[in-house]
Amino acid sequence: MRPNTVVPALIVLTAACFAPAANCATADATPLVVSAADLTWTDLDPVNAPGVKFALLWGDLAEGPFGAFFELPAGFVAPLHFHTHDMKLVIVSGTYIQAPNRQAEFRLGPGSYLLQPGGEYLHTTSCDQASPCLFFVESDGGFDLHAAPEPAAPSQSTGGTDS
Repeated sequence: MRPNTVVPALIVLTAACFAPAANCATADATPLVVSAADLTWTDLDPVNAPGVKFALLWGDLAEGPFGAFFELPAGFVAPLHFHTHDMKLVIVSGTYIQAPNRQAEFRLGPGSYLLQPGGEYLHTTSCDQASPCLFFVESDGGFDLHAAPEPAAPSQSTGGTDS
C-alpha cells in the first residue's frame, strides 16, 4: 500500500468498527466461513412470493440485523412496495431489475451494488427472464415487504346541482 493511502485506509477501517457488532471482528473472534455447498435455502413466502428463497448467513432475518443471500426465479416480478429498513445489495448472478415509483427501471448485473433506502421508497423488483437472480443483502433491521398503498379513487361528481 502506498504511504499516502495508509491513513485513509485506517480511517475507513476504524469507522467500520463503529458499525453494528456483526460487521466488526474483535481480536478473539473467528471468521464466519460458509461455502456455497453449506448454504441452507428456505422459501421466503411460498404464497405471496413463490420461488423466492433466502439463505441466512448471520443475524435474524425477521428482527435484524442480518446478512443473507436471496434468489429470485427467472421472470419473477414483485409489484410496487417498500421496506422499513435500508438494504445493501450486491448482485452475484442474473440481471436484477428495479423500477422506482413509476419511473424508468434500472438493470443491475453481477458485481453491481445497490443501497436501497428504507421507508417511503416505493419500487418494483424483478428478475430478467434469462436466468435466476442471486444477490447478497445486508441490513441493520429486519426484512419486510409492504405493498404500496392503493391510490385514492377519484371523487365522483354527479354533475347535478343541489337545491
